[in-house]
Amino acid sequence: MTTTKCRHLLTLDDLGTEGLERVIDRALAAKQTHSPSRLLAGYSLAMLFEKASTRTRVSFEAGMTQLGGHAIFLAPGDTQIGRGEPVTDTARVLSRMVDAVMIRNHDHAMLASFADAASVPVINGLTDRCHPCQLLADLLTIEEHRGKLTGSTVAWIGDGNNMCRSYMTAARLAGFTVRIASPAGYEPNAEELAATDGAAVLCESAIEAADKADVIVTDVWASMGDEAERQQRLTDFAGYQVNARVMAAANEDALFMHCLPAHRGEEVTAEVIDGPRSIVWDEAENRLHAQKALLLDLILG
Repeated sequence: MTTTKCRHLLTLDDLGTEGLERVIDRALAAKQTHSPSRLLAGYSLAMLFEKASTRTRVSFEAGMTQLGGHAIFLAPGDTQIGRGEPVTDTARVLSRMVDAVMIRNHDHAMLASFADAASVPVINGLTDRCHPCQLLADLLTIEEHRGKLTGSTVAWIGDGNNMCRSYMTAARLAGFTVRIASPAGYEPNAEELAATDGAAVLCESAIEAADKADVIVTDVWASMGDEAERQQRLTDFAGYQVNARVMAAANEDALFMHCLPAHRGEEVTAEVIDGPRSIVWDEAENRLHAQKALLLDLILG
């Protein structure tokens, strides 16, 4: 069992600027060398899923395997939480059996309660508030292609959702600017913007956000949990599609990113996501490399 001081990743602030750089540098070095590792032999990761997943589950499970460890997948009906056991009780029990826990769920408050009671590292695999693991992969991918993001401009076009908020935190920590273009009523609130110390700014349109940007990022218009609002969102977001016109406003060598899954013809055109400036497949692969580096950082220190 883990006996070192317990650290969690609930938001990117848990890593801070130094930790963010450390994890990304470790992931980049390991990916480039392709060195086999058994550093987590004998260690176990419990993975609690309330929300469906492809990239999160496979990257964590494959990552633990490649590091010599083992991952245990727990669907909503596989734990006593679904039958009313307090999450704090489950946290205390799992902490005595595994070396880390990854949770992908709706309610960030539930994740925080679990982490408060846990005595092993707890990782946010996605909540309604933020998605820090995806940002580790995104920053790793940008650094692979362009180097450090410091001083660069990222355009976030679409919903002011958990991914948008994660980009806002990353901008503050890594020293870049994120310009946000969202329909009225879907943008981050004033308190969230103020917390970025000027690293995030709101724009009136997708074109304004994309103007001379280095990276263009978007996400689906109706995330998991928003399905009932889908038709209304398709109408509200109609002017926020990333298409050739938006990409033309960015720098000539600007990159396109999307955390996937994508809906071609909605938030992005096929021409863009399948085009030469898209790095979404590297971005998806890098979930694996970033999370391996994160697991090592949290479990072994």
